[in-house]
Amino acid sequence: MNDTPFRPLRIAILSISDTRTLETDKSGKVLAELIEGAGHIVHDRVMSRDDRAGIADRLRAWADDPAVEVVLSTGGTGLTGRDVTVEAHRDVYEKEIEAFASVFAMVSMRTVGTSAIQSRATGGIANGTYMFALPGSSGAVRDAWTEILVHQFDATNGPCNLVEILPRLTEGR
Repeated sequence: MNDTPFRPLRIAILSISDTRTLETDKSGKVLAELIEGAGHIVHDRVMSRDDRAGIADRLRAWADDPAVEVVLSTGGTGLTGRDVTVEAHRDVYEKEIEAFASVFAMVSMRTVGTSAIQSRATGGIANGTYMFALPGSSGAVRDAWTEILVHQFDATNGPCNLVEILPRLTEGR
């Protein structure tokens, strides 16, 4: 805990699926509830098909929107041929947050055991916007949020957090 007050972040959610709609997207709904329950703002929530260029275009649009501080996507992080979310994220990232994948794997090991190796969850930064690609299961979304992201998106979390460096992400550009 530090002396910095809590600051709500404006977060956009992108759910990737060829079969679900916003109404049937359980993971996106769970994520929105967790975000709002933590005191943050769901700025936008959109569905996208498993299309690398389309996903990257949506990520870039949010990275260019000063009202969006964080983008969380759900789905498309697996190993099948249709899973292109990670590649789309990496097409947009200026910097990758490599440790996110490692920490997420450690968290996942507690809930899904060695099946954690099937996730390619990733995080990065583009144009001063944090971006994280989460698996499509509601359990994985809940794990990523409650074990990692809720703490890093809380300015009161110590010894450090992602909120405190948010204003400095575009230094030297």
